[in-house]
Amino acid sequence: MEKIFLAEVKRQAGQAAEELLAQACLSEGDILVVGCSSSEVTGERIGTSSSLETAAAVFEGIYEVVRKNGLYLAAQCCEHLNRAIIIERELARRERIPVVNVVPQPKAGGSFGTTAYERFAHPAAVEHIKAQAGMDIGDTLIGMHLDEVAVPVRTATKRIGQAHLVCARTRGKFIGGERAVYKKEML
Repeated sequence: MEKIFLAEVKRQAGQAAEELLAQACLSEGDILVVGCSSSEVTGERIGTSSSLETAAAVFEGIYEVVRKNGLYLAAQCCEHLNRAIIIERELARRERIPVVNVVPQPKAGGSFGTTAYERFAHPAAVEHIKAQAGMDIGDTLIGMHLDEVAVPVRTATKRIGQAHLVCARTRGKFIGGERAVYKKEML
């Protein structure tokens, strides 16, 4: 993979994460779930051209921002692992999430999930998580791993490489009807 392309992908991923976090109102310890098709980033159809180099560039760009902000990164695997999630074991313990026995591979879990598994200090695979924000890079369908209620976040960064980017944050449900009063900081 061309070094210039990989550097640009890393920059775009980091910038997109910064833009999302600027709007998402997350707290230290919150979770950012990311689904990434390295095939789509390189301009190919999802699931056809998995690239560890491309996934690593995206991961590095996002992970730097996540760690700087005291958050956890949750990396979604591909459909071959039923969109399992790779997280730090510490997070699984904190949230009491059952760990499953699987090690992602580029063609069974995807390059992004594989990269997270290789780069986290103590990786763990889990089936479900409820994240407070998310980045969907290449139409990987992360919605099942977002907490209720998901709200789209519009960022200036619309693509990472050639992949379509959709970002979201979550908020508490509105209850109580038309006479209810809501906290503005939770909107």
